[in-house]
Amino acid sequence: MKYLKYSLMISLFASLFLACSEDVLIENPPHIIAAENLYVDLDGFENGLNGLYAQFRRERGGEEYGGANDLLIDPAVSGVDNCYGNNNNGWNTVGNDFTRNVADENHNRNFYEWIYQTINSANTIIDRAENPEIEWSEEEKNGVLAEARFFRAWAYRHATYMWGDVPMNLSETKGSNIITDWVRSPIADVRAQMEEDWLFAEEHMRAPSNDGKVSKYVASHYLAELYLAMGENEKARDKALEVMAGPYSLITSRYGITANEPGTPFTDMFIHGNSNPSEGNTEALWVMQHEPDVNGGGDNLMRRWHRNQSHSVRVDGTSGAILITAENGGRGLGRIGPTRYALELYGSTDDRGGKFAWRSYEILNNPDIIPVGTNPETGLAWALGDTTYHDWQGQDEKTDNPYWPSTRKWDYAYELDLAGSRSYNDQIYLRLAETKLILAEAQFLTGDAPGAAVTINELRNRANATPIGAGDVSLDFILDERSRELYSEEHRRYTLVRMGKWMDRTIQYNLVGGPTITEKDKLFPIPQAVIDANLTLPMSQNPGYTTE
Repeated sequence: MKYLKYSLMISLFASLFLACSEDVLIENPPHIIAAENLYVDLDGFENGLNGLYAQFRRERGGEEYGGANDLLIDPAVSGVDNCYGNNNNGWNTVGNDFTRNVADENHNRNFYEWIYQTINSANTIIDRAENPEIEWSEEEKNGVLAEARFFRAWAYRHATYMWGDVPMNLSETKGSNIITDWVRSPIADVRAQMEEDWLFAEEHMRAPSNDGKVSKYVASHYLAELYLAMGENEKARDKALEVMAGPYSLITSRYGITANEPGTPFTDMFIHGNSNPSEGNTEALWVMQHEPDVNGGGDNLMRRWHRNQSHSVRVDGTSGAILITAENGGRGLGRIGPTRYALELYGSTDDRGGKFAWRSYEILNNPDIIPVGTNPETGLAWALGDTTYHDWQGQDEKTDNPYWPSTRKWDYAYELDLAGSRSYNDQIYLRLAETKLILAEAQFLTGDAPGAAVTINELRNRANATPIGAGDVSLDFILDERSRELYSEEHRRYTLVRMGKWMDRTIQYNLVGGPTITEKDKLFPIPQAVIDANLTLPMSQNPGYTTE
């Protein structure tokens, strides 16, 4: 009754206002942010750009930002030669069994929607920036456009590697201009637009105002990769060299908050408090920012996905249980893990395959459950603080194996919620080492195998791995080196698709998902919902997929 009374009062007041004036027909709610009242000055556009960075963070933050327990980027990282679904759940039911790779699969649709939401958000900024009533300098306008166009190209990068030919839209889509006759643009046309956008971004990008902002060198990095995809290898080499000329250098010595603790230069970069340029990381090109208990601070699922869930079961052969602690990397779900191929790539001295980079052991930290018997390493009875090792050598990857090695790159535990699902650590998204591997690939493809070996050896020397010679370089070796250096960082599927090697290498090295791969799986299906929404013009589907 109380709510009914209030509703009647509101209706009465509304009727009185309507009777007195026609001005109420003009909606101008100051408390609602819309494009019309946001994009009126530089500050509004800066806030719009912040929205694009929030979209960017969703890549590692789950399908529903801050909500669902599914890592959005899974299809680009798992179901490949070096990564499979250890915990057979979420998208990994597809990556472990490609017979499930169908047009109405939800994760594929969520990925598509995320990409095109990002594209439309960028297009809205780009279109609204042309309003002649905005008071700003040409430099300020171009700086805003540079970031928006950077993100548009970045989103189309995802789209082309996932689906090949895709609808290309370069204008804001509103409720008043809903399109129902989309046409898939040839991938060459989309890449030409990506090139144009990144070249503009490279020329007009403002100096980063904080650790999370992109710089012109990030655009140069993606241009180098794009030129490899387009077969323009000399351009790829030159763009990669432009990044080398920037204010970056490989981390080759210990630094930061862990400099005086056991570790390696390679692994220092991934520790929270060491990831940002302002914290001494000279290798980081782009760092994803997160902050707990702050509106818009964001979170991520990387530790949850990569840290194996040995805390939830007893240690094989020792009857010990692991307590969740920061030292143990927090509470993992172990959704994805390395294939045996990935684990066996490292030489015995390679820091990238050592104990600071991989968790292939557990430290007994539960005083209530100490194994019975003798620790073979010490010859004494098992005790608190002893290390137990996973018996993985010589075994193949399999699903639901909590004592399979896992990367330590994303270890993190929030001190106020050690068992929480979310992580709040700043994370490297792009670093110079990947640019160097792009450079090495371009050098090899332009006939400079000796130069490629020199570039690769910069990474191998940093990691204490055995140097290689020019005769060792091949595309497959570069892919192996990318896995050694960039496991769980790169969009591995994109790299393999770009090189034309996703199908063969995944069948060869992924013993869980590989056997179910067919020719159609080289690209994902256009989501059924997208096909259905194209009401006035049939949209073509990728080969091998059926539509309803």
